[in-house]
Amino acid sequence: MFLMRNFCRFLALPMAALMFAVSMPLGAAQAALVSTEQVVEQSGIEADRMRIAALISRDDVQRELKARGVDPDEALARVAALSDAEVRKIADRIDTMPAGQDALGTVLAAAVIVFIVLLITDLLGVTDIFPFIKKSR
Repeated sequence: MFLMRNFCRFLALPMAALMFAVSMPLGAAQAALVSTEQVVEQSGIEADRMRIAALISRDDVQRELKARGVDPDEALARVAALSDAEVRKIADRIDTMPAGQDALGTVLAAAVIVFIVLLITDLLGVTDIFPFIKKSR
């Protein structure tokens, strides 16, 4: 009996301390409304992240990455580590960049526009650039 009483006293203090610690309030639960825009934006960012990863997973892109000394797996890991703002910026640049076009097309278009403007001014008699234009005086 004496042994049982000492054992209970020995356990009483740690059990009381444990019960006190467990019953302490840890803080109130926080809840807030989530707007539709936030949900749509988050799902849009995940879709952009997957689109960038799919672009890097293409065979031709992986060949080009390897040719430039970049490991495709490391590139995918870096895409996964990008912030939401960086993912949005890259996805917007992918959408706005011309596919398969270089500066030659832009230079040719500018040259054609300049030629047409000079031709019209030569026809109107404002300039005298082209010798093949017959001017009426």
